[in-house]
Amino acid sequence: MTSKLKVNLINDSGDNNIITSDGSGNLTTQKILYPAFEAYLASDQSVSDDTYTKVTIDTEVVDTNSMYDNSTNYRFTPTVAGKYFIYGSVIGESSSNAGLQYTKSAIYKNGSVYKEQIIHFTTNYGRRAAASISANIDFNGSSDYVELYGSVKLNSGSASIEGNGTWNKGTYFGAYRLGS
Repeated sequence: MTSKLKVNLINDSGDNNIITSDGSGNLTTQKILYPAFEAYLASDQSVSDDTYTKVTIDTEVVDTNSMYDNSTNYRFTPTVAGKYFIYGSVIGESSSNAGLQYTKSAIYKNGSVYKEQIIHFTTNYGRRAAASISANIDFNGSSDYVELYGSVKLNSGSASIEGNGTWNKGTYFGAYRLGS
């Protein structure tokens, strides 16, 4: 015995089309995407020595649900509640060789440090270093947000966070939803 289900439309509980058929076997699906974004710093950002500074990650690679602000607050505010994987990298740079003591990166949640990472040269100072960071963070789907911060400590020279320069898109920030 064979069973058949014949429909040309499947809707969700809000009566939004999820799948439609044209009757000839051609299906159209609604774009079902988990919220996700990735962006990078387009040009170098000058920073004060040994001071956490919000990184102005301004160039989006992808932003599926328009939840990343790449022009004003430089923050990700997901409007879908759940657990998200947040990641980023900050390239700290000194304008002089052997001038960099350390680079720090931090994920801030709702304006406070959530997690930090450091690349420290002790006494063998360098010129630039990338401090990568990641975390799994719960979001309420309304007011929670995250931002990427960086800090550069120098022995000499002037401090900056490197944009899309020597390391192609090396200072970056991103997130995607893992589930509820």
